[in-house]
This record gives sequence, structure tokens and C-alpha cells, in this order.
Amino acid sequence: MTLNDRMKDIRVLLVDDNQINQKIATMTLQPHVKSIDTASDGQETVEKFLNSTYDIILLDIQMPIMDGYATAEKIREIEKETKSHVPIIAFTANALLGDKEKCFESGIDDYISKPYVPSILIDKIKNLTQVSQN
Repeated sequence: MTLNDRMKDIRVLLVDDNQINQKIATMTLQPHVKSIDTASDGQETVEKFLNSTYDIILLDIQMPIMDGYATAEKIREIEKETKSHVPIIAFTANALLGDKEKCFESGIDDYISKPYVPSILIDKIKNLTQVSQN
């Protein structure tokens, strides 16, 4: 099975409180992945994570209720119990010095700034899911 074939089996959880950003990301991803589920805040993300299976999470950092850092930390706590690991890409407008490091400290696997180049996002997903699906 080729990498592009594997991409078509990927289930994505897309987390962003901005509906326009969700639509743009969905349009970018739809031709490449099996399914896209959305959430608008960290609490909803954790609930969906507990009740469904995803191959990758695209996680906005600035959200209401629970920000992306706290959401990633909560997911990683859950994974310690299940001995699993779902790659998380921070999907954020934060581009300040230190933000990338804070993402990694929270258990996030990779980082992309908004606005993003669609091909770079697709490459990051391919790279992270290739590791988890081999």
C-alpha cells in the first residue's frame, strides 16, 4: 500500500472554533483523507477523542473553554492509560517566539501556522501518519 493510498484511510479530527477556518481546512483535506470530524473547543475535542478513533488531530491553540495546550495535555494523559498515541498538529495563528516550544511541551507532535500552505499541511499529515501506520 502506497503512502497516498494510506492517506485515503486517514480519519481526521479537525479542531477550530472559527467556522470559516474549519471550512477551509475541510476543503483542503477532503480530497486526501477518508473522513473529517470537527470540534469547536477543547472539551468537545476530548469527548470526541474518547468516543471515536482518529489517525490525526489538527488542533487550534486559541479556543474557548479549554485551549489547545490543555487539550493536548489531556489527550496525552488519556493515552498513558490506553498506551496509544494519536499524532497532533498544532494548527494556529500563534507565531510568537516560544509558541512552537510550548506546543511540543504540551505533547503536540508538529506545528503549522495559519495561514498555511495546503501542500505543507498535507506533507505534515503524511509524515506523522506514515510513522503511526507502518
